[in-house]
Amino acid sequence: SSTPQGSLLYLDALGAAFPRALARRGTALLHWSPGCGCAPAGWALPSLYCTPAAAASLPSRAAALRLQLLFALRQRALHVLEAGLAAELHDALLALRTEWPRLAQELELGRLSPQPGLPEGVRDQLQALLSPDAARAAELRAECARGFEGIVLRLWPQLEVVVVRRMHGTEQLYSDSLHQADCQGLPFYCPFYQAAGALLGVNLWPAKPVPRFLLCPDWAFCEFLPCLASKEPGTVLLDELWEGREYRLVVTAQPGEYRCRTGEVLKVTGFHKQCPVVEPVRRESQTLSVRGESIPEEQFCQSLCRTLRLWPGARLIDYICVESSLLGDSSGPCAPHYEVFMELQGLRDLSEGQRYKLDQCLQEDFPIYKSFRFKGSIGPLRLHLVRPRTFTQLREALGSPMPMPRVLHKEQLLQLLQGSIIS
Repeated sequence: SSTPQGSLLYLDALGAAFPRALARRGTALLHWSPGCGCAPAGWALPSLYCTPAAAASLPSRAAALRLQLLFALRQRALHVLEAGLAAELHDALLALRTEWPRLAQELELGRLSPQPGLPEGVRDQLQALLSPDAARAAELRAECARGFEGIVLRLWPQLEVVVVRRMHGTEQLYSDSLHQADCQGLPFYCPFYQAAGALLGVNLWPAKPVPRFLLCPDWAFCEFLPCLASKEPGTVLLDELWEGREYRLVVTAQPGEYRCRTGEVLKVTGFHKQCPVVEPVRRESQTLSVRGESIPEEQFCQSLCRTLRLWPGARLIDYICVESSLLGDSSGPCAPHYEVFMELQGLRDLSEGQRYKLDQCLQEDFPIYKSFRFKGSIGPLRLHLVRPRTFTQLREALGSPMPMPRVLHKEQLLQLLQGSIIS
C-alpha cells in the first residue's frame, strides 16, 4: 500500500534534512479528523507525537484545534509543528491570540476548563494526561504579551520546521500569511501530493522552498492529458512525460475504480531515478463561470491581490466567490454576475470606487470577461466585507477537513456568509 511507503519516505527525508526532527515526543499535530482517524504524516513512528489522538476526532473543529494547541504548548522542546492543512495551523494560532489567558491558566493548574464541543468522557480522558506547569504558563503569558509576530519560534525555540500536508492551491493564502507573521524564520515542508483521495507522490526535498513531488509509479494508476495539444489529446503515461510541459491529471486510485479527471494541472520540473518530479500548477475544477468565461481560481486570486495593492492599508485575510445563480431572487433583477465575500485587515469599509477596482482588474486581466461586461451580458461584480472570524466559522460549517473552496456551491453556507456582512 502507498501509505506506509509514503510515511517512511517522509520520515527518511525529514530526518536527513532536520536531524533532531525525529526526537521522541518532539512533534505536535494540529489536524481535525472527525469520525475518521486520518493518520498523521509520520504515523509509522507514533512515538514522535506529543498530541493525544483523542483530541483530533472531536465533533467540533474549533475544540479539536484548541486542545491540540494546548498539548503542543505543554511541550517547550518541540522540533516539528505538523498540520493537515495550512488553514488548520492558521486557525489554531488565531485562537491563541484570543484564548492565551485561558490556555495559560489551564497550563498553570493542569486542568481543562469546560468548553463547547468537548464531550465529558473525552475531557476526563485528556484531563488525566495534564499536570500543573506554572513555569510554562508564565512563559506563555510573557511571550503573548509581547505580541504575535514570530510567536511560534518564541514559544518553541527549538522548532526546526513546520510540516503542512497541504499548502498549495487554495491553502497558499494561509501559508503565505503564516510565513509573514506568526511563523517568521521557519521553513515549511509539504511532504505529500494527493488527488482524488489517493496518495500519488512524495516531496523528498524538505529544505527547498517550493514543494516538488516525486510521482511514485505503483501507488495509483496515473494518466496525463497534455495541456497544449493542438487537437483532442489522448492520455500519456508516466514514462512518456516531457520536462517543462504541463499535464492534466487523470487517476484510477484502485484497480476496478472509475478513472477520474482530478481537475489538477501538473508541471514536470525534472526526473529522479527516471520517475517524474512535478509541481502542482492549478486546479481547473475551481473556476468562475456565469456565461462560459471560465476564470481559474488562481488567476482570479492574482487579480484580487493586484486590486488589494490599490487599497492602501488593506491586508487580505480570506475570500470566497459565489456565482449569482446560487443567490436566487436575493441577487435582484440583474444580469448574471459574481459576488465576492472577503475579510480584510486594516480597512472597515470600501468606497464604491474602491469596490469597482476589482471588476476593473478582472476586465484588464480577462478579455472575455471584459467583452461580456461591455455587452451587458455579465453584470458588475459585487463585493462584500464580512466580520472577523467568518471564514473560521465557515471551515467549521464545511464539516470535513477539506481545503477551503474558493467558489461556493452550497446554499446553506451562503446564508452564513450573508449573515456576516458588515459592509
